[in-house]
Amino acid sequence: MEGELAKLGASFIAILALTWFAKLLKLGGDVRIRDAAHARALANEAVYGFAPTDIVLDKAGIGALLKDAGGRQMLIRRHGAGFVGRLLDRKVDARLDRNFLTIGTGEKTFGKVTLDLGEAAQYWAAGLRHLPA
Repeated sequence: MEGELAKLGASFIAILALTWFAKLLKLGGDVRIRDAAHARALANEAVYGFAPTDIVLDKAGIGALLKDAGGRQMLIRRHGAGFVGRLLDRKVDARLDRNFLTIGTGEKTFGKVTLDLGEAAQYWAAGLRHLPA
């Protein structure tokens, strides 16, 4: 019986140690796009040299839409503990529902994301109709 209690105690201590180590390394957590500057940096990571002139952030910080001077648009969305971005083209599948814009790139691995863009949703939905091929 004492051996079983010792194993249980050791397991509990190991779990606490791993939890502390994960927090120390800042692993996991609830990642969000903090502001326009953060979205700009994420866009540059996804496509080097992408310089957005117009940015809209999802109200919860899970995604963003960005447009550059050349009319290219990029979608950034949360993926696991990080973010991924894709340039959008005419294959985009977009659906507007009041302040919510659901966007799919047609790429199965990227999936779809629904962004709460507030009043800006209509403006960005209209812009998706004029994307380059």
